[in-house]
Amino acid sequence: MPDVEIVKATDKKDEKKDERKPEPPTPTQEIKANIALIDRAINDLETRLTHRVLRSLTALRKRINDKVLRDAIEENYPKDSAVKNSLLSWLPPAPPAEQSMEVDTISGANATASLPPSSKPTSDPVPEAEIYFRLLIIHHLHTSKDTYSKSIQLSHETVDKMQAMNRRSMDPIAAKIWFAVERSYELGGELADARPMFLAAQRTASLRHDDDTQASLINRLLRGYLHYNLYDQADKLVSKTTFPASASNPQYARYHYSLGRIKAVQLNYTAAHTNLQQAIRRAPAAKTAPGFYQVVHKLFVIVELLMGDIPDRGLFRHPVLEKALSAYFDIVKAVRTGSLSEFQTTLNKHAAQFEADKTYTLIVRLRQNVIKTGIRRLSLSYSRISLRDICLKLHLDSEEDAEYIVGKAIRDGVIEGRIVHEKGWMECGSQKDGYGPEASDMFGRRIGYCLDLHNESVKAMRYPLNAHRKELAAAQDAREREKELAKEIQEGDLDDDEGLGDY
Repeated sequence: MPDVEIVKATDKKDEKKDERKPEPPTPTQEIKANIALIDRAINDLETRLTHRVLRSLTALRKRINDKVLRDAIEENYPKDSAVKNSLLSWLPPAPPAEQSMEVDTISGANATASLPPSSKPTSDPVPEAEIYFRLLIIHHLHTSKDTYSKSIQLSHETVDKMQAMNRRSMDPIAAKIWFAVERSYELGGELADARPMFLAAQRTASLRHDDDTQASLINRLLRGYLHYNLYDQADKLVSKTTFPASASNPQYARYHYSLGRIKAVQLNYTAAHTNLQQAIRRAPAAKTAPGFYQVVHKLFVIVELLMGDIPDRGLFRHPVLEKALSAYFDIVKAVRTGSLSEFQTTLNKHAAQFEADKTYTLIVRLRQNVIKTGIRRLSLSYSRISLRDICLKLHLDSEEDAEYIVGKAIRDGVIEGRIVHEKGWMECGSQKDGYGPEASDMFGRRIGYCLDLHNESVKAMRYPLNAHRKELAAAQDAREREKELAKEIQEGDLDDDEGLGDY
């Protein structure tokens, strides 16, 4: 028996070695499966299947090319379809080599009678499939500068077709179409020209209660306003619109990031910090969307410095952020040490990068924070220091500037002390302890934040449909059994020894 068992174990190991992992589907096969899911979603009225197709869009659009799109369109549409011809007109014609290969395969299939005929569709798929193909073609046209104008033309035609169809089952795909339309205009350098179209579409989506399209269009409008530094118009848009509560996490992440930029420019750093935290929390994983992850953290670091806090050092060691935040790490070091000369040198060194990131104007505001940090360090080190020494240590222009800056720091509560103008020095007082109403307010804000996070988590949980009915039915059966048991005990039908078994 032991020998037999050993042989069986070795056989199982050999079988595991022979088994191979299933190969991933080709892009053409994946598109065909997505079309089948869209058709099923329309027939069964299940929008979650459409969202499942759209979740794979980011990875799929990196793998498509002209041949993949042509093959996918040929496989999903009949031979003499007008929709197929319309879609293929936006793609370059197949090279002669591919056409000769198709002729060879057809002739080989006719010569071999044993091969089964390929199943070709006899009718066009649902209209949502056509819009999905147009979405893939628009993203494919974004890969080359020569096709930017062509992508704008296709975007216009797709928007007109969507609005003419006016199907509610097309709303999730329409939200992605609007993102592709904005990207086409942005790459073509005509983003401002798309603003009237976005505003009209946003009004229509709001009247129809189309939450997906409304959330996408609000983010498109905010991005356009911030691209041209129109912060007042962006703030008016936020105050006049209500962002849908049922929007997806990526849309919420973009919305909170836009709010964070608006609040930071308006000097409301606390609200900006809160919105940027929400954007980081709701954003996709760092490796999934590294660009957005880096952009949010660049602004987040500057806002933290403007609030008087120093970001965590571990943030700059993150593999996705380490290279992108190298210039911001130098700014953090200059602010932390309170060296105005080091801060000005770092600002001049990385000015081009800060202007490209649109954080230069915010970083210029950090000069006062650098001076306040330097004054705070001096107040901790000296009980009395002359204004001339402050001017030399902080590299200020004159003693009058030093006096004004120190007086403002004392008035703002940065340090405790007083200026003796007759003798030309600053006397530093004792520091506050860590107790009092400020600590209780901080704890109150933290508790409120935790409660809000708990409430949002409960709202975001998904429950199976009609699960509560089963629990109600079970509870009702239990109550009926208790009533029957109580009735039998009252009438005396139930013996005392019944149901006790061997006891």
